[in-house]
Amino acid sequence: MNRRIIYEKELNPSQLEAVRFNRGPLLVIAGAGSGKTRTLTYRVARLVDEGVPPGSILLLTFTRKSAQEMLKRAARLLDSRCQNVSGGTFHSFAYAVLRRYAFEVGFENGFSIIDRSDAEDLIGMLRKEFMGPSTHGALPRKQTLTNIFSRAANKNLSVEEIVENDYPHFFRYMELIHTLSKAYRKQKIEHRFMDYDDLLIYLKMLLNEHPDIRDKTCSTYQYLMVDEYQDTNKIQADIVYLLSGKHRNIMVVGDDSQSIYAFRGANFENIMRFPDIFPETRIIRLEENYRSTEPILKLTNVIIDRATRKYSKILFTRKTGGTPPLLIEAQSENRQSRFLIEKVLGIHRSGVPLNQIAVLFRASFHSFDLEIELNREGIPFIKVGGGKFIESAHIKDILAHLKVIFNPYDRISWYRILLLLDHIGPKTALDIYERISALNSGCAGFVHSSFKTSRSQGLDTLKRLFSDIDAEPMSVARLGEAVVRYYLPILRKKYDDHPKRSRDLEHLVVMMERYEQLESFLTDMALEPPNTSQNDAVFSDTSNDERLVLSTVHSAKGLEWHTVFIIWALDGRFPSIHAVHDEKDLEEELRLMYVAATRARENLFFTYPVQIYDRISGMVLNRPCRFIDNIPDDILPKLSDSDL
Repeated sequence: MNRRIIYEKELNPSQLEAVRFNRGPLLVIAGAGSGKTRTLTYRVARLVDEGVPPGSILLLTFTRKSAQEMLKRAARLLDSRCQNVSGGTFHSFAYAVLRRYAFEVGFENGFSIIDRSDAEDLIGMLRKEFMGPSTHGALPRKQTLTNIFSRAANKNLSVEEIVENDYPHFFRYMELIHTLSKAYRKQKIEHRFMDYDDLLIYLKMLLNEHPDIRDKTCSTYQYLMVDEYQDTNKIQADIVYLLSGKHRNIMVVGDDSQSIYAFRGANFENIMRFPDIFPETRIIRLEENYRSTEPILKLTNVIIDRATRKYSKILFTRKTGGTPPLLIEAQSENRQSRFLIEKVLGIHRSGVPLNQIAVLFRASFHSFDLEIELNREGIPFIKVGGGKFIESAHIKDILAHLKVIFNPYDRISWYRILLLLDHIGPKTALDIYERISALNSGCAGFVHSSFKTSRSQGLDTLKRLFSDIDAEPMSVARLGEAVVRYYLPILRKKYDDHPKRSRDLEHLVVMMERYEQLESFLTDMALEPPNTSQNDAVFSDTSNDERLVLSTVHSAKGLEWHTVFIIWALDGRFPSIHAVHDEKDLEEELRLMYVAATRARENLFFTYPVQIYDRISGMVLNRPCRFIDNIPDDILPKLSDSDL
């Protein structure tokens, strides 16, 4: 038996307007913390409540879990009929339709779905077939090729454009990469495979080229709702348009201010152009925020007002009072970490659980110094997004060289650095190590010894590295620079994303500058490192359920905490120095800062270190992030860490 829902009592005026909207296209601009999920849930319940058959409602989301949760909530509001609404992801919907009509898009005998791992393996087999002596080891690896082909599909761009924009160092192999792309498509057709991207591509083809099937599908789904519309790619937006059919009963919900996934193929223009594609669109703005205090919203409104293209909205709240956010200048990265730890401990002592405090950052390696200090203080934490900096293979490679310099009889580290070299296998590495150990002469013995293998030029280069280091005393940072300089050619051969990884190495060298002894640096690197991985999360202490949250901003979207610290709010780091010359990239970085700031309920802190030398630009970075610079002190007070 369904219960009577008093919509006027349970929804604010804007939510109620969206829930009661009946026919035609509707764009709901849902500000951060404004009850987007609640609005979608109540609209599903309202449609079913008023007699719309559940099977004629289609709810498309980005995760199966979110669709299931909305329909469960709707069922609790009304009755079990809401569970019969068609809800799921774009990909699951595409699969359901294509199973019925696969023969219409060239798959007469059906098809099988291959997952990401299967796609990589197939591309890897083709790569081996096409790779000749001149390209041995130079072509992108199978994982990178899969990324390239997938991005091209999701962004509706050519493979050439993706390589030129994202992997320019591989552009000289463009002809071969293009040939591999065609071979991959051919193999999938011959073996009746579809990868995840194909599901969307073939659904769009089916709806485009077969009006009868499109009309039948559209008549089945009289009401279409799409969540997180700002995260759709070009193909998904085209599918939405085709599915809307003649009835045009389409409701899309999203926030242009939270469009931050361009690297995954999300197209910011989809939400901006929606009223152009559907000229009769009603636009409803959800502006009442149920998350943050008034001072935090004052600041976030100022931040997003700096966007060039946006749907204007001003978030407000009934949560009056609260303290203004703070911008803290720290004299170094380590001072930033020490300030944050003192503040976290103080807030925790006031009664806020550690898991209600989050530290957010633009890039994963920005938390590196903080992780060391948290381990030193015994503060448990969980890190989400981007993986563990210290456990990255390229960081481990550098540390292995430094460990050998400090302890020339470190067998594990010798193995690691020797196996990086061409024509050095496990047996040769063992022979070399045993010779060093027998001579008992450390790196000097390695430098002056001859070994059976003569094919490895890398062995001579490694000898030169150790010889140069032995020739003169070096500071810890100069040691790091020397090792990184030696390692960069290996990095370029070993990793397709070497430009990104090289920035990690630069940051490692910056970290080394505050150490006077190599032993102290290596000890800190080994000090109680996080040791348990779970998906993209890393835990520092598995025995404690209450942990401080460290997260990239991308991984924090959709979440909220009592207190939020945004670290490295330094111009050139956030926004990234690579984004400042591209208008679209800079706009997305602004939205990323807005997403970070709107995660906070009660307390919000921005911190940035000064006197940071950027090796790429040759500049010393000193200014706070341009998105929060020059904001009046009554909205964002500025302090130095020495003032606190």
